[in-house]
Formats: sequence, C-alpha cells, structure tokens
Amino acid sequence: MKTASSQPLAVACAGETLWLLPERALWWPARRVLFVADLHLGKAAAYRALGQPVPAGTTRENLDRLSALLRHYAPAELVFLGDFLHAAEARTASMLSALAQWRETCADLRCTLVRGNHDRRAGDPPTSLGIAIVNEPWLIGPFAACHHPQAHATHHVIAGHVHPVVKLQGRGREHLRLPCFVLDAQKLVLPAFGEFTGGWIVETEPGVQVFPAGGDAVWRVPSA
Repeated sequence: MKTASSQPLAVACAGETLWLLPERALWWPARRVLFVADLHLGKAAAYRALGQPVPAGTTRENLDRLSALLRHYAPAELVFLGDFLHAAEARTASMLSALAQWRETCADLRCTLVRGNHDRRAGDPPTSLGIAIVNEPWLIGPFAACHHPQAHATHHVIAGHVHPVVKLQGRGREHLRLPCFVLDAQKLVLPAFGEFTGGWIVETEPGVQVFPAGGDAVWRVPSA
C-alpha cells in the first residue's frame, strides 16, 4: 500500500510539524505517534445483520491498511480518535478473531482509544487487545485528542467524527469527491480511516484549510 511515490503533506500545528498522510491518517514525527479516526470496524457486518446487502471483507481491508502504516512508520504509539467499532452487532466471531490476529502482529505497540459516540453503543474493544480506553479530551503534548471536533481552552484539538470530504470541480459538470483533512486555528479534523463510512461535504471558507487525500498524495485546496 505504501509506496516510494506517496506524498504526505507537512503542516505546522501548535508549534509542531504534523504529516497528513494519503492513507487518511496523521503522523506526528517528533513523538512518533500515529493518529487514525473512525475505523467503524464491523460496520458492514452490522448492516448485513439488518438484512442490507453490503460487501464483506471491509474489516480485514481496514486492518491490512493499518498494518501497512505501522510497518512503514514504526510508531511508538497509535491513537484511535473514536468509533473503533461500529455497533454491538459488529462484534461477530470473525471480526473479533481478525482483531485478535491483528493485535498479535503489533503486540508491543502502545494503543489508546479516545471513546466516540459509536464506541459507547458498541462497547469497548475486548480487554485482551490491550488498548487503553480514555474519554475526550485526552491531552498529549500540545494537542487534545478528541472524537468530536470542538474548541479546547489550552490545547489544539485533533478529532474525527464528521468524516470530512471535499467536492472538487473538474471539466464541465464533472466533479471528484475525496476525503480530506480540515485545519483551522483551533482544530484539525481527520478523514475517516475506515472504508464504507460515508462523508460530510466541507465548504471552503476563510480561515479554514482543506487538504484532500487521493491516490498517493495530499494537497492544499486554495482558500476561499
């Protein structure tokens, strides 16, 4: 998944340099922390339990993509910004087995989950995974790790929840809809890492920087 041609984009935030990754994750090199938001593991299984004809295999694909990032960056810590599991119906034997197998491949990695709204409904991940569970805001250096985008009195917020996407105009009536990072003076919002998650269309406006992630690159949309 990660190739030599991939082009992360470095941005300045709270006096630190952060890398916006094409794989829809955030890398903080100074502390070797990888942030991902909104995996929604087991979402497809939850929909199938409701009788919806959706494809299988998204949990394995999400975990494989995450493992590729771990191999490339070798983080000291992995922070999940909420909505790790999608719903209680997602806790199938196959999904829990896939999670256990994934964790065995990175057993020594420190992992923290900042609870999101779906986590409260789905329940915390199994304790056997060794993932620390915290509530928002969780302070780490100059950042407040959250699930919901919000303002914090003293720290710059890093969050997820809204699954931001941006619509880019092509030729004629053509347009491209891409996941994006959204940065302003108070917060940085990450796109959803998980597949099959939908998205909230972001409108460019003064003071807000939008960074689409597509293919092997992240780039900046000109401000309004």
